[in-house]
Amino acid sequence: MVPAAPHAEDIPSKVTLRGVRKSYARSTGERVDATVDVNLEIAAGEFVCIVGPSGCGKSTLLNLIAGLDLPDAGEVLVDGRSIRSPGPERAMLFQEPALFPWMNILDNVQYPLRLKGLPATERRGLAERWLAKVGLADFQAAQPHELSPGMRQRAALARGLACQPAVLLADEPFGTLDAQSRELLQEELQRVWSETQNTVVFVTHNVREAVFLADRVLLMTARPGTFVAEHRVSTPRPRSWGNALLASVVADIHDHLLKEVREAVQDAVDG
Repeated sequence: MVPAAPHAEDIPSKVTLRGVRKSYARSTGERVDATVDVNLEIAAGEFVCIVGPSGCGKSTLLNLIAGLDLPDAGEVLVDGRSIRSPGPERAMLFQEPALFPWMNILDNVQYPLRLKGLPATERRGLAERWLAKVGLADFQAAQPHELSPGMRQRAALARGLACQPAVLLADEPFGTLDAQSRELLQEELQRVWSETQNTVVFVTHNVREAVFLADRVLLMTARPGTFVAEHRVSTPRPRSWGNALLASVVADIHDHLLKEVREAVQDAVDG
């Protein structure tokens, strides 16, 4: 079991995975293990980033925590309750913002609040508040196609956080953005998380991004994926890109990740 961070010893686990295994069927009918024997505890308010080789099961784990899929073995718990389906206490950010193109930005952010049954005045107030927090107060009436990719992802972040989820799940949400937009959103997420203290499980291929954002960075093996190492990031927030300690942690994780990638490539060649 990968335990929660030591500073959270007295905080109950928010997310727990015990002996989780998930496999999928190929078109040939062959079963392929995506993850095996995954054990993890994440404390309430902890920011955890998961990195690993392509195809190692990172997104699979997010889908299991979100309740979008079920494990073949083991259990996934949030607040000690088994997860069998999606729920309002969990929100998901994807690589593509998935905004409704026929709605303006304000209505996009209000949509899940309407599904929750909030009164019109309350949901509008929450949507406006979160759009202001992500720097989109002046773009409430804009259609998604009128915004840049980075601004659309800001709107998706506002939509996810407006629901006030206890757990925010993020699957490469900044992966398609240019470098400048990506850094701005990383800084924005760091600032917003410092205010909300949601539990965050964030999947990324970008080691630098992971170290900048996380309390812990967890490294997965090549498929079938399981956790092979963790790196705790103790640098105080707000963090700056020029911090020497962050650069050192990035180098350590990058070296370890490169080893996993090489092993995955070699296994593919041998196979």
